[in-house]
Amino acid sequence: MKKTKLFKKLKNGQITCQACCRYCQIGDGKRGVCGVRENRGGQLDLLAFGQAVGVSPDPVEKKPLFHFLPGSRVLSFGTLGCNFACQFCQNWFQSQAVKQERDPLHLIEQYSKKFSPQELIDLALKWDCVAIAYTYNEPAVFVEYALDTMRLAHKAGLKNIFVTNGYQSPESFGLVKDYLDAANIDLKSFRDDFYQRVCGGAKLAPVLENIKKYHQAGIWTEVTTLIIPEENDSRKELSQIAQFIKGVSPDIPWHLSAFHPDYQMINKKPTSQKKLLEAHQVGKKAGLKYLYLGNIVDSKHASTYCPKCGKLLVERDGYNLLGLNIKRGVCLGCGQKIAGVW
Repeated sequence: MKKTKLFKKLKNGQITCQACCRYCQIGDGKRGVCGVRENRGGQLDLLAFGQAVGVSPDPVEKKPLFHFLPGSRVLSFGTLGCNFACQFCQNWFQSQAVKQERDPLHLIEQYSKKFSPQELIDLALKWDCVAIAYTYNEPAVFVEYALDTMRLAHKAGLKNIFVTNGYQSPESFGLVKDYLDAANIDLKSFRDDFYQRVCGGAKLAPVLENIKKYHQAGIWTEVTTLIIPEENDSRKELSQIAQFIKGVSPDIPWHLSAFHPDYQMINKKPTSQKKLLEAHQVGKKAGLKYLYLGNIVDSKHASTYCPKCGKLLVERDGYNLLGLNIKRGVCLGCGQKIAGVW
C-alpha cells in the first residue's frame, strides 16, 4: 500500500482520483471503480502497490508488439483491479474480483505476491529480458507502482512497455511518458455505446486522444482490436477504426485479434478466420502498412512484409520467430526503412 499524489481534495472528505479518465469521486473509506485506489482520511492509497500478479518472462510478440525488438524477452506483470469491466475479459478474476471484496487487502495478499520495484528489475536481468511490460490489467490503476519500477528499469538499461486500454488520464500520462518506450493500446470499438455497454461505462474519446498522444510523444505504439461477432465487426466500424489509425500514422501496426468466449460472453461464437481476413482487407484498403491477425493460427498474416517490395521480413509462427530479413530497420530486399524499434 502506498499513498499517492494523483488526487484532488473535494468537500466533505471526498477526493477525485486522477489516475485515469474516469476521475472517480471517492468518499472516505471508499474505493474507485478500479477497486484498488482508496480514500483513507482524505488521502488516496494504492492498495496494490508492491503486490504483483503474473510475474513471468514472455516473448515481446505476446503483448502483442511486432515492431519492437522482435524475438526479445520481456518481464510481464500486473496487479489486481481495473478501471474497465469488459464483458469479454480473459483476465476477469484478476481485473474484477477485488471490486466486490469488502476486505480488498486480504484478496490482494491472497492472489498476488510481494515484489518491490527493485526485485522486478533484478528478475528481469536474471531472465535476460530487455524490457518490463506492465500488462494483464490496466497499468493506469497501479501507475505509482509502475512509475517506481520504470525509473529503475531505465537506470538498469531496460525498456518499459504499457499494454493499456487507453484510458490513462493526462495527469497520469505526464508522470510516465518520459519513461515509456512502447505501448500496445486497445481500440475496442469506434462507438461510445460499445464502451458504455460492454466495457463498463467508459467512453471512446479518451482512447482516441491517448493513441494520438502516445504516438506524438515518440512512444512506439501499436493498436489492437478484438473482433467480436455482431458487436464491433461491421465493415463500417472496422473502416472507421482503420481510417482513424491511418490519420495518426499509416506506420502504426494494427493487430486484429480473434474473440474466444469468456467471462460474461460465453455464449458468443469465436471470430471466424473469414471475418479476420475481411478486417485485414479493410485495413489494407485504408492504407495501413502493417496488419496482423492474432489469437488464431495463421503464420502468413502474423508475419511482417516490406510495404514497398513485399519481401518477407519477419517470419512468425505464433510467438516464435522463424526468420529475420531486416537489418537496422531496413528491408534487405529494397532498402525501404521499416517503422519500428529494431
